[in-house]
Amino acid sequence: MLLELEKVSKAFNGLQAVQSVSMSVVEGEILGLIGPNGAGKTTLFNLIMGTYRPESGRVVYGGHDITAAKPHQRCRQGIARTFQLVRPFLHLTVLENVTIGRVYGRETVKDRRRAESEALEILELVGLVARAAEQARSLTLVDRKQLELARALATRPRLLLLDELLAGLNSSEISSALDLIRRIRAMGITLVMVEHLVKAVFGISDRIVVLNAGQKIAEGAPAAVVDDPQVIDAYLGKDRYALR
Repeated sequence: MLLELEKVSKAFNGLQAVQSVSMSVVEGEILGLIGPNGAGKTTLFNLIMGTYRPESGRVVYGGHDITAAKPHQRCRQGIARTFQLVRPFLHLTVLENVTIGRVYGRETVKDRRRAESEALEILELVGLVARAAEQARSLTLVDRKQLELARALATRPRLLLLDELLAGLNSSEISSALDLIRRIRAMGITLVMVEHLVKAVFGISDRIVVLNAGQKIAEGAPAAVVDDPQVIDAYLGKDRYALR
């Protein structure tokens, strides 16, 4: 297993955001993480990244307990994420934004020329190389999402957490983004996706984990999860018929 969460819990002001959730991520897979708003998906990402520390339970990565590790330490061990609300360094160029990731992530590069060269390769992958010299403030929302992904990839992750990467994209852009996700997996990167576009996440994921009110209510292959009565009741409803 690349990642294991062992009965992790997190509360805010007495409200249980994540309650005794256990799940695993197998190296090389795409895992979809779904559930209604407020289910605890982003909180779970923050527990994996070390932004929050669980009040109980453990986070195990690559066989090592990283529960107490700080976010930058986890990044250097190969865990990266994107954010639903993208936050590029607006005053820096697109290339500079990505170069920072090469300097401070896993397998760090201290030589600026090499870091920029590798950053350009990543921008080529995500389709932003032509805008490398532009300031990030000039980018559209779609391009900022691509930049967010490029910055995460620049840290050379083994495990990449994608938080609503497809939100706000049109059908053509979603199709291109899914193709890119498949290429990233082919590079040997394991992915966990939080998405509300259920057709997309069911179509690309090897397994699905479903949260509701901070608890895991289902886990398994997409074909099994889509027929789970708890998942239908809590989240899918009539949408399940579009997934067949």
